[in-house]
Amino acid sequence: MRGLNNKVVVVTGGGGGIGSATCRRFGQEGAVVAVVDINLEAATTVAQAIIAAGGKAEPFVMDLTQQAAVIAGVAAIEASLGPIDVLVNNAGWDRAGSFLSTDKALWEQIVAVNLYGSLHMHHAVLTGMSARGAGRVVNIASDAGRVGSSGEAVYALCKGGMIAFSKTMARELARKKININVVCPGPTDTALFADFAGEGEQGDKLRQGLTRAIPFGRLGQPDDLPGAIVFLASDDAAFITGQVLSVSGGLTMAG
Repeated sequence: MRGLNNKVVVVTGGGGGIGSATCRRFGQEGAVVAVVDINLEAATTVAQAIIAAGGKAEPFVMDLTQQAAVIAGVAAIEASLGPIDVLVNNAGWDRAGSFLSTDKALWEQIVAVNLYGSLHMHHAVLTGMSARGAGRVVNIASDAGRVGSSGEAVYALCKGGMIAFSKTMARELARKKININVVCPGPTDTALFADFAGEGEQGDKLRQGLTRAIPFGRLGQPDDLPGAIVFLASDDAAFITGQVLSVSGGLTMAG
């Protein structure tokens, strides 16, 4: 992809499935990757793999639910690597359950990670991007936020909110030459999906049912996502903003 060499790229949730695959791909494109995760060991493992492959990366620990921690973390990244050119808001967390069987404590946990975490990162990073008049943001939402998903009501609320927020920010910051777009994974074989599906017969049934429903006949894999993410962060997507792209094997075909 054009325009990524030596660009400073921040990927939240960089130690997880989609996050680590995305970090590695940016590393291959010549970017300087800030691997951000709440788990230092996971972030360090990914950063070391990028460096071993000849790329440039550094791990950073950040609790996205705490705005002060995000502000300090973004400052630390820029002090070490330079101004942030690309932000990928990928971190997410969920726990399955019908809405009426859950409680406010769980709602707050889900909202804190999936919605406020993203808001905190946008506010901290976009301030600098706006001042410089350049930047790219790729938000990883979910098709749950576009078409709904049983057992993920509050998660879908957050991801739907992220889509609406992204479109609004794309409008507000277009004159600053900041592109903001959204990638929506469908069911993807990650640790988050495993936690959602559960173990045993129930988990197997859910996995099999989704596999049958997906036109391509399989769950997504983490490596299915980086191509779309890196494209939207590159100069090849310089005139694209406020758009939502599903990577779901055809499970959703929303306009």
